[in-house]
Amino acid sequence: MKPGETPRAASRAAARPAAAAPAPSPAQGTAAAPKVAPAVQLLTIDEGSAGQRLDNFLLKILKGVPKTHVYRVIRAGEVRVNKGRAQADTRVELGDVVRVPPVRLPERSTAAQAPVPAREFPVVFEDEHLIAINKPAGVAVHGGSGVSFGVIEQLRQARPQAKFLELVHRLDKETSGLLLIAKKRSALNALQDQFRERETGKTYAALVWGAWPKGQTVIDVPLLKFVGSDGERWVRAVTSSHDPQAEQAKRSISLVKLAEGLGGFSLVDVTIKTGRTHQIRVHLAQAGHAIAGDPKYGDFEANKALARGVTVPGLRFDRMFLHARLLRFTHPASGQEIELKAPLPEDCDALVRQLRQGTAR
Repeated sequence: MKPGETPRAASRAAARPAAAAPAPSPAQGTAAAPKVAPAVQLLTIDEGSAGQRLDNFLLKILKGVPKTHVYRVIRAGEVRVNKGRAQADTRVELGDVVRVPPVRLPERSTAAQAPVPAREFPVVFEDEHLIAINKPAGVAVHGGSGVSFGVIEQLRQARPQAKFLELVHRLDKETSGLLLIAKKRSALNALQDQFRERETGKTYAALVWGAWPKGQTVIDVPLLKFVGSDGERWVRAVTSSHDPQAEQAKRSISLVKLAEGLGGFSLVDVTIKTGRTHQIRVHLAQAGHAIAGDPKYGDFEANKALARGVTVPGLRFDRMFLHARLLRFTHPASGQEIELKAPLPEDCDALVRQLRQGTAR
C-alpha cells in the first residue's frame, strides 16, 4: 500500500446546512456586548492535579487553546510555578501556585448540547486507587473527534462525588474488554509508567479469517500513523527499510498464539509488547488474517456477509471481534501483582459456539 493510501473508501456523512442567525430587530440594536480582557490566573495545585506535568495541567485548564500557544508561553517564561520559571515536563506538586498568563479562551458555542448521560459500567475490580471495567464494544473511551462523550465522561457523571477519575490507557471504540481508570493522581502516574515501560501484560482475544499456524508467531513490524485522502487517521505496516517513511515508523511487537481453529476462522490470543495505535488490527491484517468485523482494516465484503447472517446461518455478527481479555500489572499502592480477566461478550461467545458446530459457510 502506498503512503497515504487507505484500504477502503470512507463513507461520508451528508453535510447539513447551518441554520441562519436571525437578524437583530431595531429595538435590540446591533451593538455587541463588550468582551472582558483575559487576566492573570494564580492557581493552587490540589490533590487531583498533584504530580501532573505542567504542560498537561495547562492543556486541561486552557481547553480549546492551541497546544502550540500553550508551549510557546511556557518557553517564554510566562508560566511560573511558585514564582519561578518552569519547563513543560515540570511536575506540579500539592500546594504549588501556578501563574497562568492572560490567554483568551475560544468562545463557547451557544448551541444547545446534549447532556452527558450518567452511566456505570461492569466493574471487574475496584478499590480506593483504581477501577477496572469491562468496556462494551461500540463505546468510545472519551469524547472527541466527532464523539460527544465516552466512558470517562459518563462515569464522572455517574459519580459526581469522585474527586479524580482519569483513563490510564485507551481501547478503540470497537474493542471491548478491560479498561483501567485511576481514582488518584499517584495511581495514574504509577500505572502509566508501567504501561510506558512495558511492565504490564495485555492479552486480547481476536477472531481472524483463515487458518492461523500452530504455535506462537512473533510479529515485529514497524507501524506508521498517517492521515489518508479521506481525512481519517490510519496506520500502515512498514515492511521494507527502503520505504520512504521507514525512519518515521515505530517498532511494534505482537505475540500471536493460536487458541482454537474454527473452520474458516481462527481464535487467537494476542499479547502486545508495544502499545501502538491500531497495532493488533494492522499486524493481523498485514499477516493475511484480518480480524472478523474490522470495519477499517478488514475485508469489507466478508464482514458484510457475516453481519447479514450469510456466513453463519441464523447468526448476525456486526462488530469487530477484538476483546481485551487479560491484564496484568503491579498495584500502584500495595505492590501486589494483579491479574484481571474479562470473559468474552455474549455476542462473541455465541459466534464461537456456532463456529464450533461447523455451521460456517
